[in-house]
Amino acid sequence: MSGQYNLRWLCEALLVSRSGYYDWLRRRRKPGARARENLVLRQRIREEFVRSRETYGSPRLTRMLGGAASRNRVARLMRVERIWARQRSKYRVQTTDSRHSDPIAPNRVLELVPQQTDRVWVTDATYVLTGQGWLYVVALLDLYSRRVVGWAMDEYLDADLAIKALKMAIAQRRPQPALIVHSDRGSQFASAAYRRTLAAHQLIPSMSRKGNCYDNAFIEAFWSSLKYEVVYHRRFATRAEARTAIFDYIESFYNRTRLHSSLRYVSPVTFESKTN
Repeated sequence: MSGQYNLRWLCEALLVSRSGYYDWLRRRRKPGARARENLVLRQRIREEFVRSRETYGSPRLTRMLGGAASRNRVARLMRVERIWARQRSKYRVQTTDSRHSDPIAPNRVLELVPQQTDRVWVTDATYVLTGQGWLYVVALLDLYSRRVVGWAMDEYLDADLAIKALKMAIAQRRPQPALIVHSDRGSQFASAAYRRTLAAHQLIPSMSRKGNCYDNAFIEAFWSSLKYEVVYHRRFATRAEARTAIFDYIESFYNRTRLHSSLRYVSPVTFESKTN
């Protein structure tokens, strides 16, 4: 009909705008090959983003797509889908109290690059705010595979909590003598009870240099991931709720699923299975 009559007259007769008619006409046309590919990619990006617990940005999502699109294209389609990875918080609570008279171990991992698992563990403490107050967490990370090998949680941060995490790692991994356990200079790691536990299993203590936070950067990176991906965007009513979420993150996601760029984009469990 539009070929027989003036389009302006037809629009006036049918009480529609010409812009509305052209918009309807564009939607009727079949999308091109690129547009169809983008529709498929957008669906896959949504699925992988949900699978990552809404934590992956464009670099990891690009990996998950297996080369189906460039990083720039993935980033652009993420913006179209209004998908953004979670943002980090800069807020920190002090968990290291180095004002004590206990012995300080030398830093034994400055230039050490382990070539297999259970040669160097790094450990540290952090905190999670809940409706019942602080929940403190101590974890140990294998420096070679980045796997969390032990952890403990409680409302108090002391030597007992650090020892519980250490004993869990020892029970799970059964390391050979001379494994190095590196920490900061916190009183819980320098305590006599913690040093006795290390000695009883023939493990070697190591500590960061004074005022140098980079000496324990690997476990700090794990805390950053934990906070960024699970803690900062939730409100925990109870400590038990926070415990459950942290346990699930470590065992179900971080160790077994999460892609690590330093491990050539595989999970710690997968990396260990390929290299051990």
